[in-house]
Amino acid sequence: MSGADTSHSDYVGGLFRSHYDWLCSRLHRHLDSRAHAEDIAADTFVQLLSAPGVVPIRQPRALLTTIAQRLMYQLWRRRDLERAYLDALDNDETSTAPSPEELAQMLEALQAIDQLLDGLPAKVKATFLLSQLNGLTYPEIASELGISQRSVSDYMTRAFNRCLRLCLE
Repeated sequence: MSGADTSHSDYVGGLFRSHYDWLCSRLHRHLDSRAHAEDIAADTFVQLLSAPGVVPIRQPRALLTTIAQRLMYQLWRRRDLERAYLDALDNDETSTAPSPEELAQMLEALQAIDQLLDGLPAKVKATFLLSQLNGLTYPEIASELGISQRSVSDYMTRAFNRCLRLCLE
């Protein structure tokens, strides 16, 4: 790790220590659970950590709020989409199983995810999949895998960094 990478990580780590609790409290006002607020707050810092060349930020809370709001909107859109899909399935009595084309698309997506995660330790893969495919929160993942929430956060950072790096290549 180069000196620039270390200073970037240290800078973001300092922001995390200074603003994580504040951001969680702010998000919790808009979300249905503290766990969802903590997940979005952690993902906010993961995005900031993944951003190239972050220099000292004049108004870090404004930037953190903007990133967190975008993540919160994505969560809400995903929930709306899931609800609409489930409602459509409930209303469509003829649809009991995915079509062969849908099944092929799902398998192709799963294979692509598997390739992205290839080479990562098993717990890192499991953490990422439980979060992204099963929709579990960080506390739920920690309980499921018998690890700390800090480990969940670290594993998610490793998996996201791996995916980002491979997608940019």
